[in-house]
Amino acid sequence: MSQRTPKSTKTAEAAVERLERLYTSASEALVAALDRFLETGNPPTAAERRQFRYPLLRVIHRTGVRPEPMHRRAFGRLHREGVYETTVAHPRAFRHYLLEQLQALQEDYGVTFEVQESDQEIPYPYVLERAEELHKANVTSSDLARHFPVPRLSLVGDEIADGLWHYAAGAPRPLALFDAVRVDYSLRRIVHYTGCDWRHVQNWILLTNYHRYIDQFLRWGRAQLGQDTPYTHLVLPGDLKLTRDQSPEEADRIVASCQWQRYQMPAYHLAAPNGEGVTLVNIGVGPSNAKNITDHLAVIRPNCWLMVGHCGGLRDTQRIGDYVLAHGYLRQDRILDALVPPDVPIPALAEIQVALQDAAAAVTSATGEALKAILRTGTVVTNDDRNWELRFTQERRRINLSRAIAVDMESGTIAAQGFRLRVPYGTLLCVSDKPLHGEIKLPGAANAFYERAVAQHLEIGLKALDLLRSRRDTLHSRKLRSFDEPPFR
Repeated sequence: MSQRTPKSTKTAEAAVERLERLYTSASEALVAALDRFLETGNPPTAAERRQFRYPLLRVIHRTGVRPEPMHRRAFGRLHREGVYETTVAHPRAFRHYLLEQLQALQEDYGVTFEVQESDQEIPYPYVLERAEELHKANVTSSDLARHFPVPRLSLVGDEIADGLWHYAAGAPRPLALFDAVRVDYSLRRIVHYTGCDWRHVQNWILLTNYHRYIDQFLRWGRAQLGQDTPYTHLVLPGDLKLTRDQSPEEADRIVASCQWQRYQMPAYHLAAPNGEGVTLVNIGVGPSNAKNITDHLAVIRPNCWLMVGHCGGLRDTQRIGDYVLAHGYLRQDRILDALVPPDVPIPALAEIQVALQDAAAAVTSATGEALKAILRTGTVVTNDDRNWELRFTQERRRINLSRAIAVDMESGTIAAQGFRLRVPYGTLLCVSDKPLHGEIKLPGAANAFYERAVAQHLEIGLKALDLLRSRRDTLHSRKLRSFDEPPFR
């Protein structure tokens, strides 16, 4: 049977196994053709090039096969009968996710699966990078582009996620938010920006805007590896790895050798089986970085991302070191205005909010009025101008109208991206200065604040992830889904 002929499979496991076989065959054929070209200059034939294609996954839903389910799950829902399709990249790495999605559809709707080779070519940079070999073989990227598939921006987009795709009668509907070329594009971007192989990214993500959180995460992560925990290893930028069997001296040497400064948004991954560990990314400052990295992390389909960073407190009753739990955002970041207009509300997700508040209570041992004294909920202004204070006479009215309690440069962007890309999101900030009340961030005061506050703040974020793991059945909120959604989470 030709691989171009759809092959029906009876189970989700069989469908994923066939996806893996087709993808492995296509990747190996592409690598073999590249190796031959570098060695002999002989390009692939037309027949060989037809092998360099992503596998296609098709789900067929016919009403009447079994009664329509009455589940409250946010994903894995089929709103109408018909055919749903997507191309798939790296099915072996995404096996756990794919099985979760397909098994839910099969159990609830009695769907059938078909897997075949697609029309979508695999760009050669997505299967190997051999800059040195290309140089030695005196081969340019232009030479390769004449004979091998290359990344084409015209084929990469977020039309499905942004609701811009148009249904044609009789045509398949999208099965997932991102197809294979969009996924592969972002996986390579993750490597570029974070300094780590994308396979290390865990399903529970913390984002921060200060490197001091990284230092604390390393201390905490190394302690976890020395205890009886589910964590197996810790990955640093440059794919450096700390394991349980290393001596403290060897671990110190590896940490000291890490050249995290080479990467724009260095990431650290405390890994557990099935991606159940924690990833911490220092996204730096500003909404552009925040949008950039979340555009790419979204293809991993993490269970959530939380912002744990610093902010300016806007109320005179706040103190340096107090926490801000964002219930709303005044979005003045402007970077997402065309995709998620500012008049579109970004809702707080109750499951995230409760976990963050419970975690703050557990870590600080504060309850009731004592907790309210250090943890304030309200609106966060996310601004695209770090020096907004210099135009305070213009900003004052909007701050008053919004009743904002804090200002930063990333939280509103991260929340809007979570809303847009269907990734649960939340924000817990720590007040590092009070620009409207004479307490500005100066080196001496800032250093004293950092030493005291960072460890506790990070501990709260990590505790919140622990709570969310135990409550995952309610985590994926229907607030993030529209009335016409792809079934995959």
